[in-house]
Amino acid sequence: MVRLPLRLPLTILEEAMTVTLYVCITCRAGETIGEGEATPGKRLHGAILDAGVPDGVSVVPVECLSACSQGCSVALSAPGRWSYVYGRLSEAHANDVVAGVAAYAAAPDGLVPWRSRPEIFRKQSLARIPPIAVVPEAAE
Repeated sequence: MVRLPLRLPLTILEEAMTVTLYVCITCRAGETIGEGEATPGKRLHGAILDAGVPDGVSVVPVECLSACSQGCSVALSAPGRWSYVYGRLSEAHANDVVAGVAAYAAAPDGLVPWRSRPEIFRKQSLARIPPIAVVPEAAE
């Protein structure tokens, strides 16, 4: 039996290579926010966009990551890889976040060697989540 290489549509391959950085834009980091002022989470989101992310990385603002007691937070995920939630962040950490995202994007399984991680990714991790297994549909 000859097996042909698996050929997936380009959109599926592109999706599998996409790393997503979720940034909580409602994070207040314990601050009282005046009317019309940006939350610390929105400022972090803007600083990350200003710092620039590598190709293949999507930055997605989200309403809440449920890490409110941990200040500003972000989550990092990609299909088939470990996912992470990081907290106690501010806009001053934007360049380190981008460096961590770049290292994650280069790691096929999402596991970046400890010493290759920016300090905030070593010390401010709130959660590490295993890759979600794809469950085949039951045969009828």
